[in-house]
Amino acid sequence: MASNQSTTPPPTLQRGKACLRCRYFLYFIIHQNLLSMLKRALSRKRKMRCDGSKPACQQCVRAKQHDACQYDDGKGKTRTQLLREHIERLEQRIRELEDPEYTSPSVTLHDPHRHGRSESSSSSLNWLSGKHRLLTFSVFLLSFRCQIIPLKAPGYRASLHPHQRHLRISTMRNHKPTIELAQTLVDVFFSHCRQSLLGLHMGRLRESFTRPVMEQHHPVLTNAIFLWACYISRPGPLSTHESHYLSRALDSLSDALQYQSRLLDVIQASCLLSVYFLSNGRALEGSYHANAAASLAIQCGLHGAMTNRLSSFETTASISPFKLDPPKDAIEQGERILTFWQVFVLDRCWSAVLHKPVTIPHGSDGYASIIMPWPQDMDEYVAGQIDDLHSFHTVRSFFEHQATNVRGGFSPLALRVKASALFERAHHLASTWDQPLAMSSAFTDDFQTLEHTIARFIPTLIPVHQLDATVPDEKHAYIAIHTLAHAAMINLYYPFGAEDPVSYDKCLRAARCLVSIIKHIADTDYEFLDPIIGPCWTCAVDTLIRELNIIESSWPLVSSSDVRSDIGTMLYAMNNLSARFPLLGYSVAKVQKRLSGL
Repeated sequence: MASNQSTTPPPTLQRGKACLRCRYFLYFIIHQNLLSMLKRALSRKRKMRCDGSKPACQQCVRAKQHDACQYDDGKGKTRTQLLREHIERLEQRIRELEDPEYTSPSVTLHDPHRHGRSESSSSSLNWLSGKHRLLTFSVFLLSFRCQIIPLKAPGYRASLHPHQRHLRISTMRNHKPTIELAQTLVDVFFSHCRQSLLGLHMGRLRESFTRPVMEQHHPVLTNAIFLWACYISRPGPLSTHESHYLSRALDSLSDALQYQSRLLDVIQASCLLSVYFLSNGRALEGSYHANAAASLAIQCGLHGAMTNRLSSFETTASISPFKLDPPKDAIEQGERILTFWQVFVLDRCWSAVLHKPVTIPHGSDGYASIIMPWPQDMDEYVAGQIDDLHSFHTVRSFFEHQATNVRGGFSPLALRVKASALFERAHHLASTWDQPLAMSSAFTDDFQTLEHTIARFIPTLIPVHQLDATVPDEKHAYIAIHTLAHAAMINLYYPFGAEDPVSYDKCLRAARCLVSIIKHIADTDYEFLDPIIGPCWTCAVDTLIRELNIIESSWPLVSSSDVRSDIGTMLYAMNNLSARFPLLGYSVAKVQKRLSGL
């Protein structure tokens, strides 16, 4: 009998009489990878047979969940309803902070003891139907600790008395993500830091969040890094916070400019903001921040950080120049070297793309001359190995093939700098050619020197067919370096291709070299590529379309299938890259429009 009684199923209750735990038993499984607390929470529900016993049914007793056994009997709000209302209040607060113009609805007071069963039941079911959305918010809120400040707080940009500025920084920094969240965002950013060329020691950056507030990096830099972490996470849930960190970075910029000790943070943040805007097709904003970073780098003497030079001509009317404090160690010195070259690469590459003059001048003499060692890997700076060449005009020696160029300069970062210099110089030289005028001897000499420099540079790189054997970080770096070098050749010869068969042939060969590079790019590589590659591919497509047009208009019997195949390869790559960098989407649309007319 006892056995029969134990197997007898509990009585069937009327609808709505079972306890809430048996009706909807939720299991929350939160992924523990890097994006676990930000990206998703998975839940599932199942029906359970409830016997209706009070104060706790047998199902809850067996599961040792006496406290979780609740009945929606209309006598008060359940824990589920209280939790739902709490999360809704947090969501409401987030909307207010994200949108200063948003007006929250008026608060309605009610007596919890008059909360009827039908209303409770329907609201509980509504919450369950939307549980995925609320779980995503709750996971984010738990990690963020609700430490968010209004993006446009009243008086945020107001000028403060000097003795109050330290209080302002402290207040600003107290409203930030938790240490765990900040370090997680840095980890997300780290795998893509080569795309932005940020020259920071990531271990020190992560550790800095545990230090006292005044010893940390300024929020303008940390928020720019967090912005990039959200940006490269598209289209994941983390990317929904992109606008939040962008607003915080821009709002922090004016504050950081008040402190000379934060100049490096401002320069690095301006570079990150510039590449972010340029990659998203916001050219005016990107150009603004690139110019600001380059101007500040020259003004504080970062281009000669190894010599600590100041201007030799100063009067009593001169405003004291910005002066950086001496670096504390080799790592900090290395970060300054990398920061300058980050600014240099940004200035050279995107000035050519945007058809504007460079901000860092070409001058080889005087205060604006570049006297800096080539950039090295961070591991070498950690080991204290710095190429300390006090009178080394780095870029000038590269173009003039001086003997000092053989010392160093072969790290992936240094090769990236050289390729960027070639890319801009080729664009600048070609743009100065005036077709109606005869070529001057000076122009011819500069042209030949640059051609020889590019021809000498490309063989120093890892061959394209060996890229697949390199580690991923180096592979992505060398893809950008090869692409810039061949794009420099296209920029140099493209204006002369219509009249000179030799120039036309060299331009076409460079474009086909870019096609061969693309064939070594796997689908998983695109999210790690440098955004400057997009404009370089556009140059190659223009060259191939010109070849296709000539073949089909002048030589109708000659097959154009090879050229069309190369163009198809380029378009496939450009479409893949445009998914990450919207800037390239405009170029793809233009190319397709041109092809439709052929």
